[in-house]
Amino acid sequence: MLEEVQRHSVHTLLFRSLKRTHDMFLSCQGSLPPVDEVAEKVKRGVKARDSYSLVLEKVQQNKATRNQHNDIKQDRSFDTSGTQETNEQIENSVIPYSGPGTVAVQQSSSISIIPRKAPAMPKPKWHAPWKLYRVISGHLGWVRCVTVEPGNEWFATGSADRVIKVWELATGKLKVSLTGHISSVRGLAVSPRHPYLFSCGEDRQVKCWDLEYNKVIRHYHGHLSAVYSLTLHPTIDVLITAGRDATARVWDMRTKANVHTLTGHTNTIASVISQAAEPQVITGSHDCTIRLWDLAAGKSIATLTNHKKSIRALAFHPTLYMFASASPDNIKQWKCPEGVFIQNLSGHNAIVNCLAVNPEGVLVSGADNGTLYCWDWRTGYNFQRLQAPVQPGSMDSESGIFSMTFDQSGSRLITTEADKTIKIYKEDDTATEESHPIHWRPEILKRRKY
Repeated sequence: MLEEVQRHSVHTLLFRSLKRTHDMFLSCQGSLPPVDEVAEKVKRGVKARDSYSLVLEKVQQNKATRNQHNDIKQDRSFDTSGTQETNEQIENSVIPYSGPGTVAVQQSSSISIIPRKAPAMPKPKWHAPWKLYRVISGHLGWVRCVTVEPGNEWFATGSADRVIKVWELATGKLKVSLTGHISSVRGLAVSPRHPYLFSCGEDRQVKCWDLEYNKVIRHYHGHLSAVYSLTLHPTIDVLITAGRDATARVWDMRTKANVHTLTGHTNTIASVISQAAEPQVITGSHDCTIRLWDLAAGKSIATLTNHKKSIRALAFHPTLYMFASASPDNIKQWKCPEGVFIQNLSGHNAIVNCLAVNPEGVLVSGADNGTLYCWDWRTGYNFQRLQAPVQPGSMDSESGIFSMTFDQSGSRLITTEADKTIKIYKEDDTATEESHPIHWRPEILKRRKY
């Protein structure tokens, strides 16, 4: 007859299993392998070399200097003032670090920290404040773009009413209206060497206007969606356009041939600018990146990913080899040709649509909420903040600034806005350094952090 099997609860069985495991490994607890001091020393030495290889040579030089100083100190008397000053200088110039975790480093040489002098921030140049002196009405829709002709006699604006209007710069009077686009006009550029005006719009069209006849003489076909921005190369007869199809296209101005299609962005290209020196073309996109392009090869030579939000505006400095980019997170300055980051211009907490720089080093940014911020280019000092007045009869929400440019002299700023007006600003002639002083607080660490 089979013996009856005794049944136990799950709790009892689990406790017995734990006890068997405990008894099995209890004997191993007291017999851990001894610590190999030589191996530990080698391990710490390898870690030290891996982490501090770049400064080990400097550490050895400092150690040799200290040893030499100790020998001199033993040989010479300590009475002369000159020797005492030398000793104090050497003592104060080297600060040995003896914190935890540096045993191996201290055995070979002590880590020395040479104090650095804090970099001095230059005081910003004084700029006269800007004031509104003319408002021009005439468009029936949002005024989206503006360009000034090289002779500084007139400027052209493009609007959501599908019309391009040409105005006299001195008087603000309308000279001519150009019709032909079937949707909002988003970009304009005047050729410095030909009587041509180039325009692009949301109808995917890029047009070349002959200003002697005020007629369209060429179309550039190829974009698959709205064209938001265009620029002319300053020395070569090429036109660069960019838009919502995430490509920038390079056109031969005369033959209408699509020379290059610059691909790489993954979202709308909102701004494209060009210059004679490398990089010849720079694009800013809603994919939060800036790309620098080699125009001859038609390839991207650098991608700048510092911005965290979409880039809507780019601007070259007229005399320095630099450019600025605008995004809702920051306005950033870059140095050509590699696109080395220089500094952040923080404070314009809005969607910045446009930038403009004049030869005096005044950078102006315009935003969706109608604010204009004026900055000193060299130091990033924000010396003025303006709120563009809304045209009577318009809603407060129609206070956005879509584009801006300085005239050829840099003394007048032209802005185009959502209240269907064009506003012209100039410097206040009555302002002085006493009436508008500079309140400068250097914040170099905050501005150069990333």
